[in-house]
Amino acid sequence: MVVSTARAIAGRMVNPIGLGCMGLSHGYGTPPELDEARRVLQAALDLGYDHFDTANIYGAGRNETLIGETLAHRRKEFFLASKTGILFDGPKRGTDCHPDSILRSLDESLARLRTDHIDLFYLHRFDPEVPIADSVGALVRAIEAGKIGAYGVSEWSAAHIREAHAAHPMAAVQTEYSLWTRNVEIAVLDACRELGIAFVAFSPVARGALANGLRDPDTLRQNDIRYSHPRFRPENWQKNLALVDSFNALAAGAGVTPAQLALAWVLSRAPFVHAIPGTTRHDHLEENFSSTSWRPGKYVLDSCDALINQNTVSGDRYPDPMQRTIDTEEFITNSNPR
Repeated sequence: MVVSTARAIAGRMVNPIGLGCMGLSHGYGTPPELDEARRVLQAALDLGYDHFDTANIYGAGRNETLIGETLAHRRKEFFLASKTGILFDGPKRGTDCHPDSILRSLDESLARLRTDHIDLFYLHRFDPEVPIADSVGALVRAIEAGKIGAYGVSEWSAAHIREAHAAHPMAAVQTEYSLWTRNVEIAVLDACRELGIAFVAFSPVARGALANGLRDPDTLRQNDIRYSHPRFRPENWQKNLALVDSFNALAAGAGVTPAQLALAWVLSRAPFVHAIPGTTRHDHLEENFSSTSWRPGKYVLDSCDALINQNTVSGDRYPDPMQRTIDTEEFITNSNPR
């Protein structure tokens, strides 16, 4: 597959479809066996994927270790992003973006990834207990030391993005974005456009819902993050499944798969938008990657917009414990007065 249009991120041109690597180690039920996970990573690189995204928390470091063990010998072939700042203590979830914690975590990530340089290092969540300038200062020291090429933030509000960017220019913002999660359209996309920041959409196929990947959430196990997500609970799923069925029909009418339509919609939002769908399957790697070679017409895009949006989707995107760590602006609805 020939890449049709590369897009810039942190001073490098990459395919706008990257690979979100989390699911190879945790998040969506039982991950693949180690050998299979390695084959997926190698296949992605062979297909032309050149943007791999991970984090220290994915599988408690196992995802970074997987990438390091599998791809270190091909390190020059891809753009590498990782993250720090989320803490887990059993069911409790928090953040830690103190400068010392950032720099210690970075060294640990470098060791697991078997590299001396991470192209893009994100603060995974906003830490209200630490002045933004202090966190950014630590990242600047890491840039000056050559350990990272640039920094970004994930799930931050536009106001805090602007504050951080004023302290030192950031390269990217990573936040959930798909047809059924539009929060960044409130203010974050405008901030990225104004400041010249790349935007990276995670979960661009709505955690599999817009890739025809889930019909019955009752089959989900408790180690699948969707198990506790409101949109997949019985009180909301039947309404959302009706949207999915209509969306699948739109994709069929356009001659593409639902995943390809969902990804093409995300990429159509702006030329600075990237998407990092995750998968554990070789056929999905090819399916997702080919999204860059097809552009839907205005009628199809408008139909998608009208069908699935913040007013038609049922349920909040996160359960309360996770939502409390999110800084990104929220739509005001009757069920969600934030």
